Amino acid sequence: MAASGRLFEGKRVLVCGVANERSIAWGISQAMHEHGAELGFTYAGEALEKRVRPLAESVGASFVLPLDVRDHDQVAATFREIRNTWDGLDVLVHAIAFANREDLEGRYLDTSREGFLTALEISAYSLVLLTREAAPLLAARGGNVLTLTYYGAEKVVPGYNVMGVAKAALEASVRYLAADLGPEGIRVNAISAGPVKTLAASAVRGFKNILGLVPEKAPLRRNVTQEDIARAALFLCSDLGAGVTGEVLYVDCGYNIIGL
Repeated sequence: MAASGRLFEGKRVLVCGVANERSIAWGISQAMHEHGAELGFTYAGEALEKRVRPLAESVGASFVLPLDVRDHDQVAATFREIRNTWDGLDVLVHAIAFANREDLEGRYLDTSREGFLTALEISAYSLVLLTREAAPLLAARGGNVLTLTYYGAEKVVPGYNVMGVAKAALEASVRYLAADLGPEGIRVNAISAGPVKTLAASAVRGFKNILGLVPEKAPLRRNVTQEDIARAALFLCSDLGAGVTGEVLYVDCGYNIIGL
């Protein structure tokens, strides 16, 4: 721990995937900023830039750069800019996921090939792509990669469909990346958060029902908060979690342990 008690004093954090102030990634960003982190942000498209840039400026971000994970040339160019600004990276926060709405509304059986590939590329392969680009910077400072997943990767959640399959691939990628990068001193972990009212969650059919069910069934009898998830991220990505890699940490008030 830093002498001041701030866990991220002097550390650099790249956050990919903030959508608005209700995003889990934004909660994590705020918590790390409060603990002394220097932040950089990326966005995908002009619409998101309009939301992300004011948030980034509010925490004194070092940069706000475009990053469409489907455009590998842009990804490479963005990381060149990052390397020109920073000579090392302590944390990469990956909070990128997408599936076509029509693939979340019907049966998983009816998922189109295009929809399947879109969900897997953006939601799972992007972790591999960004980690590969960030690895030299992370290795320079013994850094961490943190991604976000959900219980629908492990159990069937109505309306989650192809996103559940993509999150399962994401969780497996966490383990394989942790094994690949451990010798370089890089840790890779995921947080499986309980339901939170975010822009992404609004696309899941029956989300309000899920939000209402958790307080009835979870051991802590409440829904998780943005702050709960952010505190878990502080642990995983700071020296407090120095011996943890390749893990999926549930932050869901215990819901995942209950059999219904």
